[in-house]
Amino acid sequence: MSAVVLVGMSVREDATRDELAALAATRDDCTLAFLQLGEPSLPAELTRLAGQGCPRIVLVGVCLAPRAIARSWLRRVAAHWKRERTGPVPELVVAPGILRAIDPGRLDALVVAAAASPSGRVSGTEASLESPGWEDVPGHRHHVLVCRGPRCTARGSDETAAALGSALGEAGLGDDDVLVAQTGCLFPCNHAPLVVVHPDDVWYGRVGPEACRDIVEHHLLGGRPVQDRRLARSVRSEEEP
Repeated sequence: MSAVVLVGMSVREDATRDELAALAATRDDCTLAFLQLGEPSLPAELTRLAGQGCPRIVLVGVCLAPRAIARSWLRRVAAHWKRERTGPVPELVVAPGILRAIDPGRLDALVVAAAASPSGRVSGTEASLESPGWEDVPGHRHHVLVCRGPRCTARGSDETAAALGSALGEAGLGDDDVLVAQTGCLFPCNHAPLVVVHPDDVWYGRVGPEACRDIVEHHLLGGRPVQDRRLARSVRSEEEP
């Protein structure tokens, strides 16, 4: 039996897992996987389905984040899996479009369109996961961590991450200035949502969209941490030998 894999492409999809699982459940042949952070990963789900003897797998990307992830990443990851696979390899097809909302009708339409689109077939000769542009560590001045653990996510860290990205863009700061990474739990969850700025080792709590603009303007641009959002940093003292 053929299968459909609904693939969460951005970090945001892991935070809406229940909604995506409900969407997948509207079809008897549909499962769920993720390109980043969430489990199962797309390669793990492809391996599971191939092990069950599935002859054909349609990949439907879903991106609920404001900025869509390029659909080409589905092809590149699927092609990498196909090249590395040692057992039987099912036919892999990428649907001609990305799902941008929890919409069963749109999901069905993309699956039908995939059947009529021979260009969606993954040959295994697609671009590799490596390219010259991704060789060097960025020359960023600051590394900003946005916690996406369960408590921070429940308190709106998805909106925090989006607002931070918008504020950085408005300030003209790119990855070579400020490298943003969304992480798992950073521990002081009572202060969610959390944002950490390195190498300054400055921790911020209860960071909503307005606070993001303050952090960008005063700290990342002006070099002055926002004191009323700053959390005390516990330092463990070393025991005497």
